[in-house]
Amino acid sequence: MAQHFSTRMGRRGSVILPAALRRRFRLNEGSPLVAEEREGGIFLRPAITIPIDVYSADRLAEFLLNNSGNLAAYEAARTEVRNLGIDPDTVPHEKPIA
Repeated sequence: MAQHFSTRMGRRGSVILPAALRRRFRLNEGSPLVAEEREGGIFLRPAITIPIDVYSADRLAEFLLNNSGNLAAYEAARTEVRNLGIDPDTVPHEKPIA
């Protein structure tokens, strides 16, 4: 059964979560939370964050050239790499076998 805790709003809208809840949900200072408006109140829950990779143009060029499965796709990839402003011959990659 869910437990209920009382707390108060602090300065600048901060809310102090009781230690028992912080421990139960493994929350620490800086933990991301989602606040949702719900009928009759506010629903606060831990947020899940997923790191993303942002590829540089060089890394994208390498990916395009290395993942072309045939010569036609390889030539198309070379064109895309040139459109990125990169000479495909300067990018380390394996040319597909005919």
